[in-house]
Amino acid sequence: QVQLVESGGGLVQPGGSLRLSCAASGSGVSIYAPRAWYRQVPGKQREFVALIHFGGTIVFADSVKGRAGISRDNTNNTVHLHLNNLKPEDTAVYYCQWGTSWGQGTQVTVSS
Repeated sequence: QVQLVESGGGLVQPGGSLRLSCAASGSGVSIYAPRAWYRQVPGKQREFVALIHFGGTIVFADSVKGRAGISRDNTNNTVHLHLNNLKPEDTAVYYCQWGTSWGQGTQVTVSS
């Protein structure tokens, strides 16, 4: 089993930055599993944001490319999403994915 807990969400002004964190625990946690972030707004499908492979390959969605970073800490089984120059359209619940496991999500609201 893998338990994922996201943190770092909240209310941010347009143009601001934030760092989301995802901590993995449980007997099924593998450092070799790809780690990703997705987001979802009510009434829409969950959409991909960023991914980091075990080998270090990183992929970003076009919507955040140039404004996002993703990093990991294999010692502490965490993955972080960094978002800069936030826009109102970044408002969503952000979910961490570790292999095939999902977290519960953390709300990010970008508003003045």
